[in-house]
Parts: sequence; structure tokens; C-alpha cells
Amino acid sequence: MRLPLIPPAELSADQKPLYDDMRKGIASNFNDFKVENDDGALMGPWNPWLHEPRIGKAIWDLTMAMTAEATLPDNIRQIAILVVGARFDAAYEIYAHIAVAEREGMTQQRLATLVADVNPVDFSPEESIAYDFSFALARGGILPEPIYRLAVETFGQHGTNELIYLVGLYALVSTTLNGFNVPVPERE
Repeated sequence: MRLPLIPPAELSADQKPLYDDMRKGIASNFNDFKVENDDGALMGPWNPWLHEPRIGKAIWDLTMAMTAEATLPDNIRQIAILVVGARFDAAYEIYAHIAVAEREGMTQQRLATLVADVNPVDFSPEESIAYDFSFALARGGILPEPIYRLAVETFGQHGTNELIYLVGLYALVSTTLNGFNVPVPERE
């Protein structure tokens, strides 16, 4: 870990409101995995965001907007997030979203295949499109037209837009985690 965790008692005046907002949002949206240590210091991507509160707030606001405005089914969202996490080999991202996907009933076989950066064979047509779309976009370059058209036909324009933003957001989260070498807590 390249940035020390910030105990709540050591937060600056700029960090404290962001910390409070993140804890509130985390409690209602990101509670399937460990996000803070025993003294209340935030872990995962939230710690680096606290170190740069102006930038961190912008990223946090985007994260909350993507959560609040979600229209894609949860299984589609988790596939996209896990594809990006696997593509970036972002350990905390994979850890966190395996926990979310497990709560939502995703099988161990499917999870193992997704985090190995491989397309599971048991996907529905919609899940396959989400996988191919996320995989191609996270690889870099222009998203191939046939995949884009299939996504629009399947998820509508709004859902396709959401999928693009979701892949982008979790690429940013994964980059944050990898850049700051954010560790994975022990699973309970």
C-alpha cells in the first residue's frame, strides 16, 4: 500500500465531509465486503480518494450517480465490473465484486471463469453481450460496431450508455487500486 490509511481523527477539514459522505454511501451500497479497518479508516479506492479530496469527491460523485441511476440488471452490471477488474488484474476490485456477485447468487464456477479473464459458457444472450462489450472496451481502442449495435438492440441506447460509463468508471477504480497498490483484506 502506497498511501497510509487515514484514521477519522486525523482527517483534514477538506477530507472530513468527503469521508462522512463516503461512509454514508458505502453503508447503503457497498456493504458486502470489508471497507474500513478497526479504527474507521477507509480502505479500497476510498482511501486514495480521501488523500486528494477534490478529485476524490468528483470520483465519488460519479460512483454514486452510476449507482443511483443504474437501470441495467445487477447481473449485467457485475459481469461488466468483474470483466474490467479481471482485465486490469485489480485485486481489491475482484475481491469486492466477487462478494457482491455471490450475494446476488452468481455461481462459483461462473465467478472463477470471469476473474480468470475467460468468457463463461453458461451465459444468457444478454450476459454474453455484456461480457463481449465490456471485454472489448476494456481492451482499448474503438468498440467494434457489431458489439455496439447488439448492445443497443439488447439494452437500449440508455443501457448501452450506462454500460460504457460503467466500464470507464471501473477502469478508473481499477487503475486507482493498482496505482496505489491497495491490498485485499482477509476474507471472513
